[in-house]
Amino acid sequence: MTIENRLVRLIETGGPIPLSTFMQIALHDPQDGYYAVRPGIGRDFTTAPETSQVFGELIGLWLVHEWRAIGTPETFQLVEIGPGRGQLMLDALRVAGAAGGKAFADAARLVFVEPSAVLKRTLGEMFAPLSPQFARTLAEVPAGPALIVANEYLDCLPARQFRRSDGGWRECVIGLGEERRLVFGLAADEPRPPQGASLDGEVVEVQAGLDLVVADLVSRAAPVRALFIDYGPDDRAPGDTLRAFRDGRQVSPLETPGMSDLTVDVDFGRLARLAAAGGLDVAGPAPQGMFLLGLGAQARLNQLVAANPDDAETVFAAARKLIDPADMGARFKAICLSSKGLAKPAGF
Repeated sequence: MTIENRLVRLIETGGPIPLSTFMQIALHDPQDGYYAVRPGIGRDFTTAPETSQVFGELIGLWLVHEWRAIGTPETFQLVEIGPGRGQLMLDALRVAGAAGGKAFADAARLVFVEPSAVLKRTLGEMFAPLSPQFARTLAEVPAGPALIVANEYLDCLPARQFRRSDGGWRECVIGLGEERRLVFGLAADEPRPPQGASLDGEVVEVQAGLDLVVADLVSRAAPVRALFIDYGPDDRAPGDTLRAFRDGRQVSPLETPGMSDLTVDVDFGRLARLAAAGGLDVAGPAPQGMFLLGLGAQARLNQLVAANPDDAETVFAAARKLIDPADMGARFKAICLSSKGLAKPAGF
């Protein structure tokens, strides 16, 4: 039975479902969800580490700098949430090994927060010499000092949507239309958006998963430092930003659920407020381009161009895509959440 058929049966049994339930099933169902069995990195979407090696290499330098900032512990958890095919960590460790030396390499305990069996097999083989551990959630990561990186993870956390209607708020739901096809609609009751959500605009989009991420960070013993890079505005809350991608093109989110990537913009303002309220230090959000330039992107790009003169134009174009405000440089943001009292993180 396809996910679409299961969703139809669920709606027929219990009525229309919230958008967050639809996203959770379509993306994260352990048997048929998109990320669980058919993640489309490089086919449906391309991430920054897949675009240019400069991205992962600069993250590697950042990790070494922050390891020193948290006191160079003899052991620490080096965590990546949503590692995909492992390209970011592969590039990061190559540079971190050179910059941090044997002490950094010996101290790092690699942990991937990745529930997908498909990706776990790939990552297990790729990083076999490092004996990586796997966790389904951040809460399962072993105790101890931790440096955490997550690129394009927050955008796939399920979101609820609320729309103004007749002076009140109605939640956006998925129901059934003609021929039992999935359709968008509004709930019959008038719930108020969750506490802390911005009520500006006609549509409010709220990711409850942001609360859980912050709660998991707050519950860890210090020191902990987490870097999140994703897309979304930093000066306002997202409105209706739900999108779906399949085979490199944007499609209807209701088209063949489980077969396409679903994504929403991240509410960085709300994430920062949640973190600060929980007692964490917050750096950013900062535009990705400025963050990477602060880590030395221009110098690294010059080195790569000099070392690869025959491919200079390709190398330059790929790196520029990460930095250029007209491309990923402004739309993507970096934010760092840390235990209280640590030095300001690099790049901010």
